Amino acid sequence: MKILLGLLIAIACLTPASAVAQPLHLVLTPSQKPTDLLAAGDEFGQALAKLYGAPVRVTVASDYAAVIEALRNRTADLAFVHPVGYVLASREAKARIVARNLWHGKSTFTSRIYVRKASGIKTLEDLRGKTMAFVDPTSSSGYTYPMVLLIQRGLVRDRDPKTFFREVVFAGAHDAAMRALLNGHVDSIASFDMAREQYLSDPAEREKITFVAETPPIPEAGIAARDGLDPAAFARVRGALLQMRGPAYAALLKRMYDIDGFEPAEDRDYDPVRAAVELLGIRPR
Repeated sequence: MKILLGLLIAIACLTPASAVAQPLHLVLTPSQKPTDLLAAGDEFGQALAKLYGAPVRVTVASDYAAVIEALRNRTADLAFVHPVGYVLASREAKARIVARNLWHGKSTFTSRIYVRKASGIKTLEDLRGKTMAFVDPTSSSGYTYPMVLLIQRGLVRDRDPKTFFREVVFAGAHDAAMRALLNGHVDSIASFDMAREQYLSDPAEREKITFVAETPPIPEAGIAARDGLDPAAFARVRGALLQMRGPAYAALLKRMYDIDGFEPAEDRDYDPVRAAVELLGIRPR
């Protein structure tokens, strides 16, 4: 992996020094509080611009579907995409993966179905007739993978979560879902495996939350490029992203989706996600 990483960075650096890099627009998926994300995004754009060699403007999309639309309409050159978002963007907008996130030293994560410990809910079956907050209909850990799990367990029929849960809502962001559960607004939520630790800073609050199910590993999210992005720009931005790791970038990357850095990625890495998307028949809204 170290040899491959070095080669990719070296290739990116072979771009002629006289070549002028084109300015880029990077759009962020709003999986956490947009105002906090935009503040971190602006700083990330400045850091990326120094390595890339041209300005990088950063905006936060209104919702998950708007990220795909921005890539399809070419109003964005790059996008931070979650796994399902990348699969939809590659299918609907011919987007290409540039690099994959490293998160807590890993390039995969899982989804969990969380409940309050005091609720007495111990198993998935105990959630029959209860309330559930998903994150977004195109969220990987906040909808797609937990829904596949529920279907495979025989609990949800006809791709309709209301065949099992009494009420289903979409929180819009992972932190909002966790707060809704903690405050007793819903009986359960679906989110990623470190959501409790990331969004509940108070140990006493964390202690109130547990989970009753966990999915198989999901390939990490990453940054995708729009169709038609100049190959030299693609190579240059990939090389820049692969350099963004280590102590100099640690604090910034933690604020940007709590990640550690990036690693090379290929489209085929997301084939398992494609299978889950097909099972649920997911389409962009």
